Amino acid sequence: MNINFNFSDNIILEDEQVLLRPLQESDVYNLLEISINEPETWKYSLVGADGKENLIKYIQSAIKNREDKREFPFIVFDKKTQKYAGSTRFYDMNLEFKTLQLGFTWYGSAFRGTGLNKHCKYLLLQFAFETLGMERVEFRADNANERSIAAMKSIGCKVEGVLRNHMPTINKEIRRDSIVLSILRNEWFDEVKENLKQIL
Repeated sequence: MNINFNFSDNIILEDEQVLLRPLQESDVYNLLEISINEPETWKYSLVGADGKENLIKYIQSAIKNREDKREFPFIVFDKKTQKYAGSTRFYDMNLEFKTLQLGFTWYGSAFRGTGLNKHCKYLLLQFAFETLGMERVEFRADNANERSIAAMKSIGCKVEGVLRNHMPTINKEIRRDSIVLSILRNEWFDEVKENLKQIL
């Protein structure tokens, strides 16, 4: 399959519950309430978006990485509440090797546990495997982030291992172990896609 991915495209992924569209600088206002009121959202993140100044930097950095063809960040809109819920992105994209990572995912507390994340992951995985022709989608998380790890396993990710003392945390003096999980192309078509459909 020839992969045709234009980083400047206005790619929109949606179903009955969620809409994902490319992150824009003006989205600082759509995410500001979460940014100001829920700083714990980025407890396990390398880069936080807590507070207006950090949120602006976060969005500007994501957009620059898209322009540099390294990442593709989305903003997440919850159709049920008609509110913006958070953000997620493709990163470490290697179109030649047909691999990418899916992460930098965060949602406001009101959207966690609502099924929103599984709808997002279904749309993103479907796009990665069925439009981009990826062979492997990788996920990583702080090995102490039990909620995130449980969410990844619940959509069908398989644990590959732990990268010890892998990278710094927001508190630069502390380093984290990173757990690595993945879904392969054949797993998506053989079981993961159908299992996710049943859950949704």
